[in-house]
Amino acid sequence: PTKIEASIREIVAFFDDTIKANAEKVIAKYKPIMQSIIDKYKPRLQGKRVMLYVGGLRPRHIIGAYEDLGMEVVGTGYEFGHNDDYDRTIKEMGNATLLYDDVTGFEFEEFVKKVKPDLVGSGIKEKFIFQKIGIP
Repeated sequence: PTKIEASIREIVAFFDDTIKANAEKVIAKYKPIMQSIIDKYKPRLQGKRVMLYVGGLRPRHIIGAYEDLGMEVVGTGYEFGHNDDYDRTIKEMGNATLLYDDVTGFEFEEFVKKVKPDLVGSGIKEKFIFQKIGIP
């Protein structure tokens, strides 16, 4: 939600005050809904660590959502990343975050065993590896 609000405000900065005011109304309308979801799940997720490997979806687009829930993203990467992907992602990451590129299932499993996240956000190919070793 915080990234959505920031994006809306960045877009409407190019328009007049009426559009800016209407954007704030939209933000205000949906903020309580989003906050109620955060309030529901954040107590269970606060302080948890997550590693991401989400394929075509760029991790930088979802890092903020995990952070809004109080989670720390400790690893992320791309299957087909480009330099600009990494340049943009690094700005979203903490100093101790592991970045990986085009990892194999074996490599990703080894990273997870070493880093020990509480959750792995991945695509369909990787999910079964972590289900079998007991990491949601």
